[in-house]
Amino acid sequence: MTEILKPAAAILIVLVIILASYSAITYLAQAVAGSLPPSTVGLLILLRIGMSLEVLLPTTFYLSVIIALGRLYKDSEMTALSACGVGIMGVLKPVFLLSLPVALLAGFASLYLRPESYEKIYRVMDQAQSEFDISRMEADNFLEIGNGKYVFFAEAVGDSQEGAQRVFIRVAEGDKRQVIQAQRMIQGEPGANGQRVLVFREGAFYEFPVSGPQGNISRFEQAEYPLPTDAATSSRYRRKATDTQQLLTSSRLDDIAELQWRLSTPLSTVLLALAGVPLSRSNPRRGKYAKIGVAIVIFAVYYQLFVIAKTWVEKAMVVSWIGIWWVPFLMAALAVWLLWRTGEVFFRRPA
Repeated sequence: MTEILKPAAAILIVLVIILASYSAITYLAQAVAGSLPPSTVGLLILLRIGMSLEVLLPTTFYLSVIIALGRLYKDSEMTALSACGVGIMGVLKPVFLLSLPVALLAGFASLYLRPESYEKIYRVMDQAQSEFDISRMEADNFLEIGNGKYVFFAEAVGDSQEGAQRVFIRVAEGDKRQVIQAQRMIQGEPGANGQRVLVFREGAFYEFPVSGPQGNISRFEQAEYPLPTDAATSSRYRRKATDTQQLLTSSRLDDIAELQWRLSTPLSTVLLALAGVPLSRSNPRRGKYAKIGVAIVIFAVYYQLFVIAKTWVEKAMVVSWIGIWWVPFLMAALAVWLLWRTGEVFFRRPA
């Protein structure tokens, strides 16, 4: 078991560092641009790691099984085990038993930690948007808030009282696009519910659909525009923050797809670990990492099939009781086929 746990710990640390670095670059860039308060960057990085554990844990254990057993092949220890009469169950059993606690952790991450992390991330993003201040803008630089829903540009920027001059704002909402052009934009008094209000002077609203040439233009001397506090994310992504208990009682197809996605995580952890046993088999002359590339491709295809299956459930292209479960069934069939192909090595008995 230690042969698997050692590379698992190393792989997990490396993946977390990569994820944290990427998240830090993303959030620091948003903080520099003014769309996020700098004080929230550290919290967002931790939350991003928490929500990613449902993928990191199965991936880590899957790769560690292949690396650990690949080393045994490289050192001809698998040949020695076969000569001692160790059958396929002698290899599969410890891998299966070790995968169970990892599957429990991955299941906890998927069912509880991931939605909780998403909820807190959305809350931070919404608060950042509701606290939008013109003084955070920079002249001649684009500023995105609301996960790209709002894009601001101004040729000159003063403080909150002076506002911004020669302003351009693009708003993307559903299948409509809106462009606001104004000579000046100032910060208005917050609304009754704390919403930030922008006041535009001497400009025009341009509204048009994503597809089609028809659009509306309305000019104004002064207009007020409230920033919705929930504009940062769409309902599709808000569903990722929905409590699992709520999903259990829902009959909506998108809720069913999300629930099945979460429930499939511990099952995938075990199936990937078992598939890693035959995938680790390699010729000692080729090295212990000979099958890593193939293993990564199989994992990528497996994950992409889950994404496709989830979309099919959401769009009622498959019945909900089949749902996304055909994907782990394919992985189980692949694991059985791979084990059958390599089984003769493990079943060999000494003369």
